[in-house]
Amino acid sequence: MVRQAKEEAEEATNTVLKSAMRTLQGLAAEQQRAISGLQQKYGDSAMLRDMLDIDHMNSQFNRRAQSIAVLCGGWLGRQREAASVYDVIRGAQGRIRHYQRIEIASRVDFAVTSRAVEPIALTVAELLDNATSYSEPSTMVEVEVRTVPRGICVVIDDAGVGMSEEERTNATALLSSGSAVSVSELGNPPAFGFAVIGALCARFGFTVTIDSTSPYGGVRAVVMVPKELLTEMPEPKTPSTTQEVRAAAADRASAPAAAEGGLPRRRNKRGMAVVPDSGRRPEEARPALSAEARVAAMGAFQRGTLSGRGAGVPAAEGDSTADSHEGFDAP
Repeated sequence: MVRQAKEEAEEATNTVLKSAMRTLQGLAAEQQRAISGLQQKYGDSAMLRDMLDIDHMNSQFNRRAQSIAVLCGGWLGRQREAASVYDVIRGAQGRIRHYQRIEIASRVDFAVTSRAVEPIALTVAELLDNATSYSEPSTMVEVEVRTVPRGICVVIDDAGVGMSEEERTNATALLSSGSAVSVSELGNPPAFGFAVIGALCARFGFTVTIDSTSPYGGVRAVVMVPKELLTEMPEPKTPSTTQEVRAAAADRASAPAAAEGGLPRRRNKRGMAVVPDSGRRPEEARPALSAEARVAAMGAFQRGTLSGRGAGVPAAEGDSTADSHEGFDAP
C-alpha cells in the first residue's frame, strides 16, 4: 500500500514536471527563433556580439529544461536532420558555459542519424559541462573521435579532480541501469546528469562509460555510438548570407594584431572547435579571448549549427535528452 502510494506520487510529480518542461522548451524555441532573426537582421554589426551571448545563454537554458523532461519521460524537442559527428560535437560544445576550453582533436567521415542527433549532442554536452566544471579553469578538455568495429567512440578527457571509487560505482549504476530514476532520489540540489544520460542510452541504444582515468589524471568518459545510429555524411549545404557574413567576421578576427613590441600576432581563427597543435597538452593555459575573437568564435559555432536548428522537425512524444560527475548543477 505504501509502495503504491509512493509510485502514484512519483508519477504525479513526473507528469507535472513533464508538462512544465515542455512549456519551457517551447518558450526557449520561440526565443531561439527570435534571436536567430535578429542575428540575420543585424549581421556583421556590434549588436551581433550581444546576440551571440544571449543565444549561448538560451542554449544552456534549453538544455536544462530538456534534461528534466527526459528524466520524467517527456519530450526531447525537435528532431534534427542527420549531421556529421563533428557537427554534433560542435553543437554540444555550444550548449555549455565554458565552451572555449574544449578541443576537438579529430574528425571521422560518419554522420549521426536524424533520430540520434539530439540525444547524442545533449549527452556529449552534459559530459563536457561536467568535465569543465570539475577541472581547473586553466586546463583544456580534449575530445577525440575514434572508429571501432562496432561504430565510433567519442572520448572525452579532462585534467580534473577525478572520481572516488564510490562515485564511479554510483555513476556507472545510473549510466547502465536503463530504468527510471525517481526525481526524489537525486538529492537537493538534484544531480540530474548521469541519471538523464542513462535514460538516453537505454532509449536510443548507445552507451556511456566513465570507468577509466584520463591521461591527465582526471576522468575519461567514452560515448560509444553503434553502427545502427550512424549513416553517410550529409551533402554540404550552400551557406546562407548570414553565414557568409559571420565567416567574414571570423576572418577579420584572425587577421594579425599588434603584440607587445610591435610584432604581429595572429588571433585564433578556428573558433570553438580547436584542433590542438602537435605536442600541445590540455593542461597548458590558453590566453583569454578578446571581444572580437569571442564574436568570431561564436560566429564560427553558429555557422556550424544554425542550419541544424532550421532543419528541425517536431519529434514524436516520448523522444528525449541529457545533462552530466554527479553534480551537473555547476553554474
